Amino acid sequence: MMQMNAGTIRRPQVVAARGEIDAVEAGIVAGLAGLGPSLILFFAADGAQVAPLSGRLSARFGPDCCVLGCSSAGAFDFSGYADEGVIAIGFPAGSFRAEAVWLSRLRQHLALDWMAALRDLAGRVPAQPDRSRFGLLLIDGLSGREELVAATVDAAVPELLVLGGSAADGLRFDQTQLAMNGEARPESALFCMVSTDFAVEEVVYDHFSAVGTRMVVTHADPDNRLLTEIDAEPAAAEYARQIGVAVADLGPSAFAHNPLLERSGGRHYVRAISAVTPDGGLTLMSSVETGAVLSIGRAQGLIDGFSARMERLGPAELVLGFDCIMRRIAIEQAGEQEAVAALCRDFRIAGFNTYGEQHGGIHVNQTFVGLAFVDRRPNDGPHDKRD
Repeated sequence: MMQMNAGTIRRPQVVAARGEIDAVEAGIVAGLAGLGPSLILFFAADGAQVAPLSGRLSARFGPDCCVLGCSSAGAFDFSGYADEGVIAIGFPAGSFRAEAVWLSRLRQHLALDWMAALRDLAGRVPAQPDRSRFGLLLIDGLSGREELVAATVDAAVPELLVLGGSAADGLRFDQTQLAMNGEARPESALFCMVSTDFAVEEVVYDHFSAVGTRMVVTHADPDNRLLTEIDAEPAAAEYARQIGVAVADLGPSAFAHNPLLERSGGRHYVRAISAVTPDGGLTLMSSVETGAVLSIGRAQGLIDGFSARMERLGPAELVLGFDCIMRRIAIEQAGEQEAVAALCRDFRIAGFNTYGEQHGGIHVNQTFVGLAFVDRRPNDGPHDKRD
């Protein structure tokens, strides 16, 4: 176990490490030396590293540090996108307190058990004056239960700021991995409650607006995230007609540039498409119900709007981000990777590419959701003494 001088560093630290697990472990341990973390989050391109790495880091940093990890569809740090290796973020115990619980067996709909665990956790990390409290969600992105989990968390701990991302598996969509302190569980979620003396601000941004005529979902299977009919026509054929391509040309690029938008509560939410089914339906990354009203989304600029949003935010020590893989695909196809790298550097953004994002009790796609940590101590500007 590492003995570290907690409190010598206040700000979260970001570390990138590559290679076999021994090299990754060594890189993270060296990068977080002196931090004394209460929480380590890490995002791994190789899902096979998630469980053993979480166990190794837990043994290294001791029982007072909660180590949470998941597989990703890529990650990003202050240098921009990282296709390989691991991005780890350490939160020092001098400024952050964290505890986490498993929400297990998602397909069995054990919402009452989850709510009891969440309320117990909230009692162990109570709200305090002059401290911010928030929740982080990491969810199996292939469970199809993000909507249920996000809504359950919102009901169990109402008015708590909660953001998160769906663990991913590159573009394979085969199996995702989550682990806490060396333990991995399939079809599960991790919820972490955090208290900090930093000010915390939510950042939510998508770059789509609705175009064309509205469409009505005339048949859907929300439990399995299948959209089978739009306006009484086979879903894939009608979607292809609306965006002006042949069904044979539907794929990740078309889906990334032309997501479905569902209107609810006076605003639009992105419902991304992952595949065409053999019988002409569409597999989605979020559920839709029969009767839902949809539009095609068109990008209003991948970078400029996000840059403006970050400018309004102002300086932060870290923006912990959860960003959909479909947004990344569109950015890479537009050749905007360098612009993203500049944004990550200038605004200190780090996180991972997801299969979906959660905020405000809902599950969305193709949206950046993040938490900005702002040092509110007087006479100590957020850009002073940075590593």
